[in-house]
Amino acid sequence: MAAPRPESDKRPIIVVADDDVDILNVIKLKLEANGFRVITARNGQEAITAVQKHQPAFVILDVMMPRLNGFQVARMIKFDKRLRLTPVLILTVRQQATDRHLGLQVGADEYLAKPFDPQQLLDRVTYWLKRKAELTP
Repeated sequence: MAAPRPESDKRPIIVVADDDVDILNVIKLKLEANGFRVITARNGQEAITAVQKHQPAFVILDVMMPRLNGFQVARMIKFDKRLRLTPVLILTVRQQATDRHLGLQVGADEYLAKPFDPQQLLDRVTYWLKRKAELTP
């Protein structure tokens, strides 16, 4: 097991929340291999705690999680003045138009369906981080 990186680690932080450990591992491996620092959460409460503590560059949320669902976490992020500009991507098996609409309504910047292509996910993260950098003074 690798030693933890020091707090001076300057890689962009991404919080990924999903109750499926296999999905967390796939996402973590892909993002870390491409220069990101990944903080994982197994439920919505862990996710919002991690987001508030680390103020990440990006957040990926499953919808169906224990304690708080992804829609609730996205809404909490977007209502927090310190976090509201943080891009949020919903990654879920819920593909109904009403679910997509709700995801965007609560503040998610993007909505991707599972199963997903890890490269496509990386591409979307990269896109939103570039867009955020362009919009941030």
